[in-house]
Order: sequence, then C-alpha cells, then structure tokens
Amino acid sequence: MRTFKWITIRDERQFRAFTGLSQKEFDRLLTEFTKALESAQQQRYNKKYPLQRQRKPGGGRKGALSTPELKLFFILFYLKTYPTFDVLGGLFDLSPAKAQENVVKLLPMLKHAEKNLRVLPHRHFKPAQDNPKNTDKKQKIIIDATERPCSRPTHARKQKHYYSGKKRQHTLKNTVIADGTKGIPVVGPTAPGSRHDYALLKEELNPDQPGLSSVEVSVDLGYQGIKDHYPNFNKIGIPHKKPRKSKKNPNPTLTPKQKKENRALSRTRVAVEHLIGDLKVFHSLTIKFRNHIQSMADQVILLVAGLCNLRNDYVVQ
Repeated sequence: MRTFKWITIRDERQFRAFTGLSQKEFDRLLTEFTKALESAQQQRYNKKYPLQRQRKPGGGRKGALSTPELKLFFILFYLKTYPTFDVLGGLFDLSPAKAQENVVKLLPMLKHAEKNLRVLPHRHFKPAQDNPKNTDKKQKIIIDATERPCSRPTHARKQKHYYSGKKRQHTLKNTVIADGTKGIPVVGPTAPGSRHDYALLKEELNPDQPGLSSVEVSVDLGYQGIKDHYPNFNKIGIPHKKPRKSKKNPNPTLTPKQKKENRALSRTRVAVEHLIGDLKVFHSLTIKFRNHIQSMADQVILLVAGLCNLRNDYVVQ
C-alpha cells in the first residue's frame, strides 16, 4: 500500500493505472527526478540570491506538493490519466492555475531525469557510421507515424492545417522510429495532422546523410516512393500494393509470392505498432489534447515515449 495525499494505492495493478509505471520503475525514476529538482532549485537560488542567504534552502512554507515523490506521482498521474486542471487541482489540494503551473514546471524535471536514465528518445535519426571492419552488421529500423486528436483551432486557416482527412478530425502527428526491439529510439517533431507521413520523413531525414548504406528500413504503404528518394538505404521493405482494377484486369490480386512477402514484412512491422500502442496507454496521447502552451504537445509525446522505454528496460544509444 502506498499513499499520495488522499490517494491510497493498494496494489501494483492500481499503481500502474495511476502512473503507467510499476513501483520499481517509479522508484528508479524517482532517484534521478529528485536530483533534477535539487539541481534546478540550486540554480534558481544562485540566480535569485547571488549574495549570502539568510534562510537555508528548503526553509519557509511548504507547498501542497511537498516531496519529490509526490511531485513525480503528480506529473505521472497527469500524463497517464490526463484530467482537466480543475480535477487535478481538486485531487492534490491546488487551484486550477497552480495545477497548471506545477505541470509546466515539472515536465522539464521529468525530461532531465529520463535523459540521465538514457531512456529519452532522440528527435532525429542518426545512423551508425559505416565500419569497413564490420560490413555484415546492419542497422534495422521500422518507420511509422502516429496521430492524436487535438482541439480545433479557432482560426479558419489553422483548422484546415490541422485537419486530418484520414482521422476526420483535427490531429497532431509524429514520426516514430523503432529498431525492432522493445524501445523507441526516435520520436520526430510534432507536426499538424494534415501533413503526409512520407512528407514528414523527407523533412526529418536527409537522403544524403552518411551511414544510410548500413541501414535496413521497413515501412508501410504510406511511404510509397521511398526507394526513389532514399537510394542509399541498404534495403527497403515496403508492402506490395494491390493493382488497380481495369478492363484488362477486372479482378486484381497479388501473386502468392507477393502475399508471402507482405506477411513476412508485417511480422517485422508489428513491433512498431505494438510500441505505438504502448504510447496510447497514456491518455494524454488519446484524449483530445487541450493545452494551448506552445511546444507542450511536442514535449508530452517525447516524455511518454521515454516512460515507455523505461517500462521496457530499453536504453537509447
């Protein structure tokens, strides 16, 4: 049993429901999170009080989130359940404004802790450089994109910019790159939902980037044309597309060989689908994103990916 304010968590299952992590993973993250809080506090003191302080650090009135453990539980609870600030403040004895203030303040602390644990994903893919001594070693990656709903912008142009015809709602989109194991090494920058998956990839990955000759990539049919635009990849796995119906071919079908190759590729690509499913366990990526602070939407998906890497015991190289 573990108690946070008025919230009593009775078992491991309930703890995961509140935070998305097990108690062991929570304690591991808490160590680095506490260090990040102390470092930020010391920097704030040095900046605000350059002369001799009359009161020791930590003195004075204690806030509603009085301990690092409670602060970490607070920010994880927010990412996992994504309540409104009215509900969040009511649960932790805070006003809605203070609840928002603490969320904005604690997100960078969580990012710093994940970075120290080496679970925070990169923002752009960096291939391993070619090594002439190890020509047999290939770097395998799987590329996909994920969308999440967001509030409809008030401006008409922005509404069109964020509207996703695929999801039929206003969304945010990110490129996710997995390496075929249990982790997410790369989460691309957040973009409006109207952007095509392949257009995002072309912006984020330079086809002339060195090291691509040792990379084997798997994608879905949303990345048609990748073989022409990225000829430097060692190998590109993309499904065979069913031919169009025509007078000469009234019943278009794939050949047995093509179907077999598509099934083999699906077995490989399912790893990234499972990882995206792990991200969507956190309701901050499934409930319509309400926050209007610039860059917060991008920060949330990056931190959630880091928490998923922590859950899967994956170290970002």
